Amino acid sequence: MSTPTKQLKTISREEVAKHNKPGDLWVIIDAKVYDLSRFASLHPGGLAVLLDENVAGQDATDVFYQLHRHEVLLKPGYARLQVGVVEGEEPEVKAQQVGEISKVPYAEPTWLTPGFSSPYYKESHKALQKAMRKFTDEIVFPDAQAREEDGKRISQSVVNAMAEMNMHAMRLGPGKHLKGLKLMGGLVKPEEFDYFHELIINQELMRVKARGYADGMLGGMVIGLPPVLNFGSEKLKQEIVPQVFAGKKWITNGTFSDYFTVGCRTDGGLTVLLIPRGEGVETTQIKTSYSTTAGTAYITFDNVKVPVENVLGREDDGLRVILSNFNHERWVMCCGSVRSQRTIVEECFKWASQRKVFGKPLTAQAVIRAKLANMISRVEAAQNWLENITHQMNNMSYKEQSSKIAGQIGLLKKFCTSTGQETAQDAVQIFGGRGITKTGMGRFIQHYYVTVPFDALLGGAEDVLGDLGVRQAMRQMPKSARL
Repeated sequence: MSTPTKQLKTISREEVAKHNKPGDLWVIIDAKVYDLSRFASLHPGGLAVLLDENVAGQDATDVFYQLHRHEVLLKPGYARLQVGVVEGEEPEVKAQQVGEISKVPYAEPTWLTPGFSSPYYKESHKALQKAMRKFTDEIVFPDAQAREEDGKRISQSVVNAMAEMNMHAMRLGPGKHLKGLKLMGGLVKPEEFDYFHELIINQELMRVKARGYADGMLGGMVIGLPPVLNFGSEKLKQEIVPQVFAGKKWITNGTFSDYFTVGCRTDGGLTVLLIPRGEGVETTQIKTSYSTTAGTAYITFDNVKVPVENVLGREDDGLRVILSNFNHERWVMCCGSVRSQRTIVEECFKWASQRKVFGKPLTAQAVIRAKLANMISRVEAAQNWLENITHQMNNMSYKEQSSKIAGQIGLLKKFCTSTGQETAQDAVQIFGGRGITKTGMGRFIQHYYVTVPFDALLGGAEDVLGDLGVRQAMRQMPKSARL
Protein backbone atom coordinates (compact mmCIF):
# COMPACT_ATOMS: atom_id res chain seq x y z
CA MET A 1 0.00 0.00 0.00
CA SER A 2 1.54 3.31 -1.05
CA THR A 3 1.34 6.49 0.97
CA PRO A 4 -0.07 9.45 -1.00
CA THR A 5 2.42 12.28 -1.43
CA LYS A 6 1.58 15.94 -1.05
CA GLN A 7 1.25 17.71 -4.39
CA LEU A 8 3.30 20.91 -4.41
CA LYS A 9 2.44 23.83 -6.65
CA THR A 10 4.90 25.78 -8.78
CA ILE A 11 4.72 29.37 -7.57
CA SER A 12 6.33 32.54 -8.93
CA ARG A 13 8.26 34.90 -6.68
CA GLU A 14 5.75 37.63 -7.58
CA GLU A 15 2.91 35.52 -6.24
CA VAL A 16 4.77 34.80 -3.00
CA ALA A 17 5.39 38.53 -2.48
CA LYS A 18 1.62 39.15 -2.27
CA HIS A 19 1.38 37.04 0.90
CA ASN A 20 3.09 39.39 3.33
CA LYS A 21 0.71 40.21 6.16
CA PRO A 22 -0.77 38.64 9.34
CA GLY A 23 -3.06 35.75 8.48
CA ASP A 24 -1.60 35.51 4.98
CA LEU A 25 2.13 35.02 5.33
CA TRP A 26 4.39 33.10 2.97
CA VAL A 27 8.18 32.90 2.78
CA ILE A 28 10.77 31.33 0.50
CA ILE A 29 13.50 29.15 2.00
CA ASP A 30 15.92 27.59 -0.47
CA ALA A 31 13.51 27.63 -3.45
CA LYS A 32 10.70 26.17 -1.36
CA VAL A 33 7.56 28.10 -0.44
CA TYR A 34 6.17 27.85 3.09
CA ASP A 35 2.82 29.09 4.33
CA LEU A 36 3.41 30.41 7.86
CA SER A 37 -0.03 32.01 8.24
CA ARG A 38 -1.18 29.73 11.04
CA PHE A 39 2.29 29.00 12.40
CA ALA A 40 3.21 32.67 12.84
CA SER A 41 1.66 33.03 16.29
CA LEU A 42 3.58 29.96 17.46
CA HIS A 43 6.97 31.14 16.21
CA PRO A 44 9.44 31.27 19.13
CA GLY A 45 10.70 34.68 17.99
CA GLY A 46 7.23 36.15 17.80
CA LEU A 47 5.11 37.43 14.92
CA ALA A 48 7.17 40.60 14.46
CA VAL A 49 10.17 38.58 13.27
CA LEU A 50 8.16 37.01 10.46
CA LEU A 51 6.56 40.32 9.44
CA ASP A 52 9.97 41.89 8.85
CA GLU A 53 10.19 43.38 5.35
CA ASN A 54 13.07 41.02 4.54
CA VAL A 55 11.02 37.96 5.56
CA ALA A 56 7.31 38.26 4.85
CA GLY A 57 6.66 37.35 1.22
CA GLN A 58 10.39 37.36 0.54
CA ASP A 59 13.28 34.95 0.11
CA ALA A 60 14.26 34.38 3.77
CA THR A 61 16.91 31.75 3.09
CA ASP A 62 19.82 33.72 4.52
CA VAL A 63 17.78 34.88 7.51
CA PHE A 64 16.62 31.33 8.24
CA TYR A 65 20.10 29.80 8.19
CA GLN A 66 21.40 32.49 10.55
CA LEU A 67 19.02 31.15 13.17
CA HIS A 68 18.15 27.53 12.44
CA ARG A 69 19.82 24.25 11.52
CA HIS A 70 18.67 22.62 8.30
CA GLU A 71 17.24 19.70 10.26
CA VAL A 72 14.40 21.96 11.45
CA LEU A 73 12.90 21.91 7.96
CA LEU A 74 12.95 18.11 7.94
CA LYS A 75 10.74 17.74 11.01
CA PRO A 76 7.20 16.60 10.11
CA GLY A 77 5.56 19.63 11.71
CA TYR A 78 7.57 22.06 9.61
CA ALA A 79 7.63 19.97 6.44
CA ARG A 80 3.82 20.17 6.35
CA LEU A 81 4.04 23.94 6.03
CA GLN A 82 5.54 23.72 2.54
CA VAL A 83 2.94 24.58 -0.10
CA GLY A 84 5.05 24.79 -3.22
CA VAL A 85 8.34 25.38 -4.98
CA VAL A 86 9.63 28.52 -6.69
CA GLU A 87 9.11 28.48 -10.43
CA GLY A 88 12.26 27.61 -12.39
CA GLU A 89 14.47 27.15 -9.32
CA GLU A 90 16.05 24.17 -7.58
CA PRO A 91 17.01 23.89 -3.89
CA GLU A 92 20.72 24.29 -3.17
CA VAL A 93 20.84 22.93 0.37
CA LYS A 94 20.82 19.15 0.61
CA ALA A 95 20.83 17.25 3.89
CA GLN A 96 23.56 14.66 4.26
CA GLN A 97 21.98 11.29 3.60
CA VAL A 98 22.26 8.25 5.86
CA GLY A 99 25.66 6.66 5.35
CA GLU A 100 26.90 9.47 3.12
CA ILE A 101 30.44 10.82 3.18
CA SER A 102 30.52 14.55 3.97
CA LYS A 103 31.65 16.87 1.21
CA VAL A 104 32.68 19.61 3.65
CA PRO A 105 36.48 20.14 3.49
CA TYR A 106 38.36 18.23 6.21
CA ALA A 107 35.14 16.77 7.61
CA GLU A 108 36.48 13.32 6.72
CA PRO A 109 39.96 11.78 7.03
CA THR A 110 42.06 11.91 3.87
CA TRP A 111 41.52 8.27 2.96
CA LEU A 112 37.76 8.92 2.65
CA THR A 113 38.22 12.05 0.56
CA PRO A 114 37.70 11.56 -3.21
CA GLY A 115 40.94 11.81 -5.18
CA PHE A 116 43.19 10.89 -2.25
CA SER A 117 44.81 7.56 -1.45
CA SER A 118 46.31 5.87 1.59
CA PRO A 119 48.74 2.96 2.07
CA TYR A 120 46.88 1.72 5.13
CA TYR A 121 43.33 0.94 4.06
CA LYS A 122 42.26 -2.12 2.04
CA GLU A 123 38.91 -3.01 0.49
CA SER A 124 37.74 -4.69 3.68
CA HIS A 125 38.41 -1.46 5.57
CA LYS A 126 36.38 0.53 3.05
CA ALA A 127 33.50 -1.95 3.20
CA LEU A 128 33.49 -1.87 7.00
CA GLN A 129 33.53 1.92 7.06
CA LYS A 130 30.57 2.11 4.73
CA ALA A 131 28.57 -0.34 6.84
CA MET A 132 29.56 1.37 10.10
CA ARG A 133 28.56 4.79 8.78
CA LYS A 134 25.10 3.51 7.88
CA PHE A 135 24.76 1.60 11.18
CA THR A 136 25.75 4.65 13.22
CA ASP A 137 23.48 7.05 11.34
CA GLU A 138 20.43 4.81 11.43
CA ILE A 139 20.67 3.07 14.80
CA VAL A 140 23.13 4.75 17.14
CA PHE A 141 22.83 8.49 16.45
CA PRO A 142 19.08 8.82 17.21
CA ASP A 143 19.46 6.90 20.47
CA ALA A 144 22.53 8.92 21.45
CA GLN A 145 20.73 12.22 21.08
CA ALA A 146 17.66 10.96 22.95
CA ARG A 147 19.73 9.55 25.82
CA GLU A 148 21.80 12.71 26.19
CA GLU A 149 18.47 14.50 26.55
CA ASP A 150 16.95 12.21 29.19
CA GLY A 151 20.20 11.10 30.85
CA LYS A 152 19.39 7.40 30.63
CA ARG A 153 21.81 4.68 29.62
CA ILE A 154 22.17 3.32 26.10
CA SER A 155 19.03 1.50 24.93
CA GLN A 156 19.20 -2.27 25.04
CA SER A 157 17.99 -2.38 21.43
CA VAL A 158 21.20 -0.64 20.35
CA VAL A 159 23.32 -3.01 22.44
CA ASN A 160 21.54 -5.95 20.83
CA ALA A 161 22.03 -4.53 17.32
CA MET A 162 25.74 -4.12 18.02
CA ALA A 163 25.92 -7.65 19.39
CA GLU A 164 24.26 -9.03 16.27
CA MET A 165 27.12 -7.59 14.21
CA ASN A 166 29.67 -8.86 16.78
CA MET A 167 30.71 -5.25 17.25
CA HIS A 168 31.42 -5.69 20.96
CA ALA A 169 34.00 -8.33 20.11
CA MET A 170 35.57 -6.21 17.36
CA ARG A 171 35.98 -3.26 19.71
CA LEU A 172 38.54 -5.30 21.66
CA GLY A 173 40.82 -5.41 18.64
CA PRO A 174 42.27 -8.33 16.68
CA GLY A 175 42.83 -11.62 18.45
CA LYS A 176 41.73 -15.17 19.19
CA HIS A 177 38.43 -13.96 20.66
CA LEU A 178 37.21 -13.26 17.10
CA LYS A 179 37.73 -16.81 15.85
CA GLY A 180 34.56 -18.32 14.45
CA LEU A 181 32.56 -15.07 14.65
CA LYS A 182 30.70 -13.48 11.74
CA LEU A 183 31.93 -9.91 11.76
CA MET A 184 29.62 -7.16 10.50
CA GLY A 185 27.53 -9.61 8.54
CA GLY A 186 30.60 -11.26 7.06
CA LEU A 187 32.24 -8.12 5.64
CA VAL A 188 35.50 -8.82 7.46
CA LYS A 189 37.06 -12.21 8.12
CA PRO A 190 38.22 -12.76 11.71
CA GLU A 191 41.73 -13.64 10.60
CA GLU A 192 42.12 -10.40 8.58
CA PHE A 193 40.68 -8.08 11.22
CA ASP A 194 43.37 -5.59 12.27
CA TYR A 195 43.73 -2.38 14.25
CA PHE A 196 42.66 -0.24 11.28
CA HIS A 197 39.34 -2.08 11.26
CA GLU A 198 38.99 -1.30 14.95
CA LEU A 199 40.03 2.33 14.36
CA ILE A 200 37.20 2.65 11.83
CA ILE A 201 34.65 1.27 14.31
CA ASN A 202 35.82 3.62 17.05
CA GLN A 203 35.82 6.69 14.84
CA GLU A 204 32.47 6.02 13.21
CA LEU A 205 30.77 5.48 16.57
CA MET A 206 32.16 8.79 17.85
CA ARG A 207 30.20 10.62 15.15
CA VAL A 208 27.14 10.49 17.43
CA LYS A 209 28.28 13.87 18.86
CA ALA A 210 27.34 12.80 22.38
CA ARG A 211 30.44 12.33 24.50
CA GLY A 212 28.86 10.77 27.57
CA TYR A 213 26.85 8.34 25.47
CA ALA A 214 30.06 7.26 23.73
CA ASP A 215 31.45 6.11 27.06
CA GLY A 216 28.11 4.65 28.09
CA MET A 217 28.10 2.64 24.85
CA LEU A 218 29.86 -0.20 26.68
CA GLY A 219 33.04 1.86 26.80
CA GLY A 220 33.83 0.19 30.11
CA MET A 221 33.84 -3.15 28.33
CA VAL A 222 36.80 -2.01 26.25
CA ILE A 223 38.66 -1.27 29.48
CA GLY A 224 37.34 -3.99 31.78
CA LEU A 225 37.10 -7.08 29.59
CA PRO A 226 40.64 -7.39 28.12
CA PRO A 227 42.15 -8.38 31.50
CA VAL A 228 39.63 -11.23 31.58
CA LEU A 229 40.59 -12.26 28.04
CA ASN A 230 44.32 -12.02 28.72
CA PHE A 231 44.59 -13.21 32.30
CA GLY A 232 41.39 -15.04 33.22
CA SER A 233 41.14 -18.82 33.47
CA GLU A 234 39.61 -20.71 30.55
CA LYS A 235 36.60 -21.52 32.69
CA LEU A 236 36.06 -17.86 33.57
CA LYS A 237 36.44 -16.75 29.94
CA GLN A 238 33.97 -19.37 28.69
CA GLU A 239 31.46 -18.22 31.30
CA ILE A 240 31.78 -14.45 30.97
CA VAL A 241 33.01 -13.48 27.52
CA PRO A 242 30.15 -14.89 25.37
CA GLN A 243 27.61 -13.16 27.61
CA VAL A 244 29.35 -9.82 27.24
CA PHE A 245 29.73 -10.10 23.47
CA ALA A 246 26.03 -10.95 23.21
CA GLY A 247 25.02 -7.82 25.14
CA LYS A 248 23.42 -9.74 27.95
CA LYS A 249 25.69 -8.34 30.66
CA TRP A 250 26.81 -4.80 31.20
CA ILE A 251 30.50 -4.09 31.67
CA THR A 252 30.20 -0.38 31.35
CA ASN A 253 30.41 2.39 33.93
CA GLY A 254 29.41 1.77 37.48
CA THR A 255 25.73 2.58 37.73
CA PHE A 256 24.72 -0.20 35.36
CA SER A 257 27.61 -2.66 35.43
CA ASP A 258 27.10 -6.32 36.22
CA TYR A 259 30.84 -7.06 36.52
CA PHE A 260 33.72 -5.01 37.88
CA THR A 261 37.40 -5.49 37.07
CA VAL A 262 38.97 -4.37 40.35
CA GLY A 263 42.52 -3.92 41.59
CA CYS A 264 42.68 -4.92 45.28
CA ARG A 265 45.43 -4.42 47.82
CA THR A 266 46.74 -7.78 49.04
CA ASP A 267 49.54 -8.73 51.42
CA GLY A 268 52.09 -9.00 48.64
CA GLY A 269 51.00 -6.07 46.50
CA LEU A 270 48.05 -5.72 44.11
CA THR A 271 45.69 -8.41 42.86
CA VAL A 272 43.07 -7.97 40.12
CA LEU A 273 39.68 -9.61 40.60
CA LEU A 274 36.56 -9.89 38.47
CA ILE A 275 33.74 -9.11 40.89
CA PRO A 276 30.12 -9.72 39.86
CA ARG A 277 27.38 -7.44 41.12
CA GLY A 278 25.85 -9.09 44.15
CA GLU A 279 25.67 -8.98 47.92
CA GLY A 280 27.96 -6.32 49.34
CA VAL A 281 28.37 -4.44 46.05
CA GLU A 282 26.72 -1.04 45.93
CA THR A 283 26.88 1.73 43.32
CA THR A 284 25.79 5.35 43.66
CA GLN A 285 25.56 7.76 40.78
CA ILE A 286 28.05 10.62 40.76
CA LYS A 287 26.66 13.71 39.08
CA THR A 288 29.19 15.56 36.97
CA SER A 289 29.18 18.23 34.27
CA TYR A 290 29.96 15.31 31.97
CA SER A 291 26.86 13.19 31.32
CA THR A 292 24.74 10.71 33.28
CA THR A 293 24.57 8.51 30.19
CA ALA A 294 28.16 7.49 30.94
CA GLY A 295 27.04 5.95 34.23
CA THR A 296 29.76 7.49 36.44
CA ALA A 297 29.46 5.95 39.89
CA TYR A 298 30.87 5.65 43.40
CA ILE A 299 31.31 1.95 44.14
CA THR A 300 31.60 0.30 47.54
CA PHE A 301 32.53 -3.32 48.30
CA ASP A 302 31.47 -4.43 51.77
CA ASN A 303 32.70 -7.88 52.82
CA VAL A 304 32.30 -9.22 49.30
CA LYS A 305 33.27 -12.84 48.73
CA VAL A 306 34.93 -13.58 45.39
CA PRO A 307 35.65 -17.08 44.05
CA VAL A 308 39.37 -17.81 43.72
CA GLU A 309 38.89 -18.56 40.02
CA ASN A 310 37.96 -14.89 39.52
CA VAL A 311 41.56 -13.83 40.13
CA LEU A 312 42.96 -12.38 36.90
CA GLY A 313 46.60 -13.33 36.46
CA ARG A 314 48.62 -14.25 39.53
CA GLU A 315 48.00 -13.06 43.06
CA ASP A 316 50.02 -9.93 43.93
CA ASP A 317 50.82 -9.42 40.21
CA GLY A 318 47.92 -7.08 39.56
CA LEU A 319 49.94 -4.08 38.48
CA ARG A 320 51.11 -5.93 35.39
CA VAL A 321 47.51 -6.90 34.60
CA ILE A 322 46.31 -3.29 34.88
CA LEU A 323 49.18 -1.80 32.92
CA SER A 324 48.73 -4.39 30.17
CA ASN A 325 45.57 -2.70 28.92
CA PHE A 326 46.66 0.92 29.06
CA ASN A 327 48.16 1.08 25.57
CA HIS A 328 45.01 -0.15 23.87
CA GLU A 329 42.73 1.90 26.11
CA ARG A 330 44.63 5.11 25.38
CA TRP A 331 44.82 4.34 21.68
CA VAL A 332 41.02 3.91 21.60
CA MET A 333 40.66 7.29 23.29
CA CYS A 334 42.89 8.86 20.65
CA CYS A 335 40.67 7.41 17.90
CA GLY A 336 37.63 9.00 19.49
CA SER A 337 39.28 12.33 20.23
CA VAL A 338 40.49 12.82 16.67
CA ARG A 339 37.09 11.96 15.18
CA SER A 340 35.30 14.28 17.62
CA GLN A 341 37.58 17.16 16.63
CA ARG A 342 36.79 16.51 13.00
CA THR A 343 33.04 16.84 13.63
CA ILE A 344 33.72 20.22 15.21
CA VAL A 345 35.75 21.30 12.17
CA GLU A 346 32.76 20.38 9.99
CA GLU A 347 30.31 22.30 12.19
CA CYS A 348 32.56 25.38 12.15
CA PHE A 349 33.10 25.28 8.40
CA LYS A 350 29.36 25.16 7.78
CA TRP A 351 28.58 27.93 10.24
CA ALA A 352 31.38 30.22 9.11
CA SER A 353 30.18 29.87 5.52
CA GLN A 354 26.48 30.56 6.18
CA ARG A 355 26.68 33.09 9.01
CA LYS A 356 26.75 36.60 7.58
CA VAL A 357 27.88 39.77 9.33
CA PHE A 358 27.39 43.10 7.54
CA GLY A 359 26.49 41.20 4.40
CA LYS A 360 29.58 39.00 4.34
CA PRO A 361 30.12 35.42 5.63
CA LEU A 362 32.38 34.89 8.62
CA THR A 363 34.93 33.29 6.32
CA ALA A 364 35.57 36.76 4.88
CA GLN A 365 37.32 37.63 8.15
CA ALA A 366 41.00 36.69 8.39
CA VAL A 367 40.74 35.92 12.10
CA ILE A 368 38.08 33.27 11.41
CA ARG A 369 40.13 31.73 8.61
CA ALA A 370 43.11 31.60 10.96
CA LYS A 371 41.10 29.69 13.57
CA LEU A 372 39.91 27.24 10.93
CA ALA A 373 43.48 26.80 9.72
CA ASN A 374 44.66 25.94 13.23
CA MET A 375 41.79 23.51 13.78
CA ILE A 376 42.49 21.75 10.49
CA SER A 377 46.24 21.55 11.17
CA ARG A 378 45.68 20.00 14.58
CA VAL A 379 43.18 17.34 13.48
CA GLU A 380 45.19 16.34 10.40
CA ALA A 381 48.38 16.05 12.43
CA ALA A 382 46.62 13.92 15.05
CA GLN A 383 45.00 11.64 12.45
CA ASN A 384 48.29 11.04 10.64
CA TRP A 385 50.17 10.32 13.87
CA LEU A 386 47.35 7.99 14.92
CA GLU A 387 47.47 6.09 11.64
CA ASN A 388 51.24 5.73 11.88
CA ILE A 389 50.99 4.26 15.38
CA THR A 390 48.14 1.99 14.26
CA HIS A 391 50.36 0.68 11.47
CA GLN A 392 53.09 -0.08 14.01
CA MET A 393 50.58 -1.92 16.22
CA ASN A 394 49.67 -4.11 13.25
CA ASN A 395 53.32 -5.05 12.82
CA MET A 396 54.43 -5.51 16.42
CA SER A 397 53.85 -8.16 19.03
CA TYR A 398 52.21 -7.06 22.25
CA LYS A 399 55.56 -7.13 24.01
CA GLU A 400 57.11 -4.93 21.33
CA GLN A 401 54.22 -2.48 21.58
CA SER A 402 54.84 -2.05 25.31
CA SER A 403 58.55 -1.44 24.90
CA LYS A 404 58.51 0.65 21.73
CA ILE A 405 55.28 2.63 21.39
CA ALA A 406 53.71 2.87 24.85
CA GLY A 407 55.41 6.25 25.18
CA GLN A 408 54.29 7.34 21.71
CA ILE A 409 50.70 6.42 22.49
CA GLY A 410 50.96 8.42 25.70
CA LEU A 411 52.32 11.43 23.82
CA LEU A 412 49.67 11.06 21.13
CA LYS A 413 46.90 11.05 23.70
CA LYS A 414 48.37 14.13 25.34
CA PHE A 415 48.49 15.81 21.91
CA CYS A 416 44.92 14.79 20.99
CA THR A 417 43.33 15.93 24.24
CA SER A 418 45.21 19.22 24.44
CA THR A 419 44.46 20.09 20.82
CA GLY A 420 40.86 19.06 21.39
CA GLN A 421 40.52 21.72 24.08
CA GLU A 422 42.10 24.33 21.82
CA THR A 423 39.66 23.39 19.06
CA ALA A 424 36.75 23.66 21.50
CA GLN A 425 37.81 27.18 22.47
CA ASP A 426 38.22 28.24 18.84
CA ALA A 427 34.85 26.75 17.94
CA VAL A 428 33.07 28.74 20.67
CA GLN A 429 34.70 31.93 19.40
CA ILE A 430 33.53 31.17 15.86
CA PHE A 431 29.95 30.45 17.00
CA GLY A 432 29.84 33.27 19.54
CA GLY A 433 26.91 33.11 21.97
CA ARG A 434 25.42 30.20 20.06
CA GLY A 435 28.47 28.15 21.07
CA ILE A 436 27.41 28.13 24.72
CA THR A 437 23.74 27.27 24.29
CA LYS A 438 22.43 23.73 24.69
CA THR A 439 19.97 24.02 21.81
CA GLY A 440 19.95 25.46 18.34
CA MET A 441 22.79 26.21 15.96
CA GLY A 442 25.66 25.62 18.35
CA ARG A 443 24.36 22.76 20.45
CA PHE A 444 27.08 20.32 19.36
CA ILE A 445 29.75 22.96 19.97
CA GLN A 446 28.44 23.60 23.49
CA HIS A 447 28.32 19.89 24.25
CA TYR A 448 31.87 19.36 23.01
CA TYR A 449 33.17 22.40 24.91
CA VAL A 450 31.70 21.11 28.18
CA THR A 451 32.78 17.48 27.82
CA VAL A 452 36.18 17.67 26.10
CA PRO A 453 38.14 18.34 29.34
CA PHE A 454 37.29 14.80 30.47
CA ASP A 455 39.34 13.37 27.62
CA ALA A 456 42.42 14.98 29.16
CA LEU A 457 41.90 13.00 32.37
CA LEU A 458 40.58 9.59 31.34
CA GLY A 459 43.25 6.95 30.79
CA GLY A 460 45.90 9.16 32.35
CA ALA A 461 46.25 12.91 32.74
CA GLU A 462 48.06 14.85 30.02
CA ASP A 463 51.09 15.70 32.15
CA VAL A 464 51.50 12.11 33.31
CA LEU A 465 51.33 10.74 29.77
CA GLY A 466 53.72 13.36 28.47
CA ASP A 467 56.20 12.38 31.15
CA LEU A 468 55.69 8.69 30.30
CA GLY A 469 56.56 9.39 26.68
CA VAL A 470 59.72 11.27 27.54
CA ARG A 471 60.83 8.70 30.12
CA GLN A 472 60.48 5.89 27.60
CA ALA A 473 62.49 7.95 25.10
CA MET A 474 65.16 8.56 27.72
CA ARG A 475 65.54 4.82 28.27
CA GLN A 476 66.27 4.48 24.56
CA MET A 477 68.72 7.36 24.49
CA PRO A 478 72.15 6.08 23.36
CA LYS A 479 74.96 6.84 25.80
CA SER A 480 77.22 7.68 22.88
CA ALA A 481 75.06 10.59 21.71
CA ARG A 482 76.63 13.98 22.27
CA LEU A 483 76.35 17.41 20.67
